[in-house]
Amino acid sequence: MELTNTEVFDAWAEGLDPGTHESFCSFCAENYSTIECFLYARFLGYLGSITACEEWIKEKYQKPDHRQILLDEIGYMKDDIRLLRDDIENMSVKREAGVARIAAMEKELRGTINQVEQFTTNKDRKGLLMAGADRAIRELAFIFKDDPIEGPLKEAAMSVWARMQLEE
Repeated sequence: MELTNTEVFDAWAEGLDPGTHESFCSFCAENYSTIECFLYARFLGYLGSITACEEWIKEKYQKPDHRQILLDEIGYMKDDIRLLRDDIENMSVKREAGVARIAAMEKELRGTINQVEQFTTNKDRKGLLMAGADRAIRELAFIFKDDPIEGPLKEAAMSVWARMQLEE
C-alpha cells in the first residue's frame, strides 16, 4: 500500500529529533505561509514535494485565508455602494447624504484594495527571499558536502533562517 502525501510528510516530521520537531510544528502552527513552512522543512533536510507539505499543513493546522477574506470584503463593499446608488436614484436616500456616504465608502474600498495589494506584495517578496536563501544555502551545502565546514555551515543556515523569520 502506497503512502499518501500527508503520511509521507508526517513520517518525515516524526523522524526529527524531539526539539526540532516541536520547533517545526510550532512554526507551522503559528505561520500562515505554506511556502515558509516548506522552506523551513527544506532547511531541516526535507527532500519531498511542497504538495505533501501543503497537504500536511492543511490537515494539521487550519489557516484562515486573510487575502480571500479581504477580497470578499471588497465584493461586499462594491455591492453596498451599488445599492446606495440605487437608493439615491430611487429617491430613498437624500442625494447630499448619499453622495457623502458613497465618497466615504469608496475611500474605505480603496483602502481595502490597497491592503490586499500590500498583503500580496509582502507575502510574495518574503517567499521569493526565502526561496533564494534556500537555494543559496543548498548550493553551499552541496559544494561543502563531507567538508569540515559542513557542520558550521548548517548552523549558519539555521541562523540565517531564524533571522529572516524575524524580519518583515
